[in-house]
Amino acid sequence: MKLNIAVLPGDGIGPEIVAQAQKVIDAIAVKFDHEVNYTNALVGATAIDKVGNPYPDETHEICMNSDAVLFGAIGDPKYDNDPKAKVRPEQGLLAMRKKLGLYANIRPVTTFPSLLDKSPLRLDIVEGADFVVVRELTGGIYFGEKGRSEDLKKAFDTCTYTTEEIERILKLAFSYAGKRDKRLTVVDKANVLATSRLWRETAQAMEADYKDIEVDYMFVDNAAMQLIQWPKKFDVMVTENMFGDIISDEASVITGSLGLLPSASVGIHTSVFEPIHGSYPQAAGKDIANPIATVLSAAMLLESLDLLDEAKAVRDAVNESLDAGVVTEDIARDGKASKTSEVGDWLTNFIKNN
Repeated sequence: MKLNIAVLPGDGIGPEIVAQAQKVIDAIAVKFDHEVNYTNALVGATAIDKVGNPYPDETHEICMNSDAVLFGAIGDPKYDNDPKAKVRPEQGLLAMRKKLGLYANIRPVTTFPSLLDKSPLRLDIVEGADFVVVRELTGGIYFGEKGRSEDLKKAFDTCTYTTEEIERILKLAFSYAGKRDKRLTVVDKANVLATSRLWRETAQAMEADYKDIEVDYMFVDNAAMQLIQWPKKFDVMVTENMFGDIISDEASVITGSLGLLPSASVGIHTSVFEPIHGSYPQAAGKDIANPIATVLSAAMLLESLDLLDEAKAVRDAVNESLDAGVVTEDIARDGKASKTSEVGDWLTNFIKNN
């Protein structure tokens, strides 16, 4: 099979972690007799510095003409510390989501037996936790009308959703629940927000089409609390853009490291696969960043192309590396840390030899 993959390393540690995922994909290609063609493209602060646009038209064309996008991270302190900056790296991410029609972010949250002690939660609470957060990506307050008054003393952000947008993301969430434990939690704030009431009404109307799925509804503040108290009670969670941003980041720490969790952004055109963490500029160029989330994102990429055995081979390699203690300093034991590139090399060799 021939795979055309757009590679958007981005900023900070992005180039280092993406390079390890490419090593792993290359090893898979050799093992399973695939041909992989990569096309690199600019995004984020790097793109602003070079062409003045965080998501250039050329990058968009490369993404549109690819089977999938392998994405690193965006963000740079010089923009984070300048609230008056008119062009920001994050605008590139939002533009990419909008132009590619990436209406859903999928974040699987899985605990790893060898790393349970790294979780901030007690062993009995976190052991066995395994759920998916499905976040709507192209609507809500992030994309609604916003602005400031002339005297700059008043600001507003508008949250807007349509029934069509809600139905689209709910269909995907019901589909994921059907493939798992057949339980779906709809997270909203229907006691306060009109948009949340539309979400709840739409979900309730759709329940009849998915009678094998057990559906419950939870206000976002309660969901945030229960996620910490009883993470094992959840199977698939679905929610709007801003709530999903917060809930999925909260969920990510359950495993003990942001460097462990992958994600996929799927939609109308080409899907994007990326780690959930940021650009971590303090570690850029030091060869210490954890590449596992990016490697597991590559596994999700392979799975999206129906290469199920290939995806399993990547996950098996990751599990073996964690059990063997071949990990970066954020999750290392007894000071035995490997470099980013060393983890990538170990995973590559394991795939080739097993």
